[in-house]
Amino acid sequence: MTKSIHQEVTIKASAKKVFDALTDAKQFSAFSGGAPAEIDAQEGGSFSCFGGHIKGRNIELVPGKRVVQAWRSVKWGEGVYSIVRFELSEEGGSTKIVFDQAGFPEEAGPHLEGGWAKMYWEPLKAYLAEAVRE
Repeated sequence: MTKSIHQEVTIKASAKKVFDALTDAKQFSAFSGGAPAEIDAQEGGSFSCFGGHIKGRNIELVPGKRVVQAWRSVKWGEGVYSIVRFELSEEGGSTKIVFDQAGFPEEAGPHLEGGWAKMYWEPLKAYLAEAVRE
């Protein structure tokens, strides 16, 4: 479990809006395709998203700046968690997300690598672009 993922993406929205979408259950469910999400948006609070397929705990939450989570797929072995970190920084009218994930089972790497774009970045961009138009 030494592999890691590093991705950088820019979203046309404020860091506050990006942070809120990642930590608010209703918004997370809306941008991720409607699957149930439960998020206790406090440090130490648990979360469950994509209908319970992903579970974990919020380790560090700095509004508009950082989300760090102990994150796991229910398909992984019992007690196996990775650490995901979303670093947010505003650049003009957009937010740059510097994302890192470490400590996941090696065989999960290819799925995770593409999954972040497909399940997080692309739908988050579309959701926040729609919110700007409203």
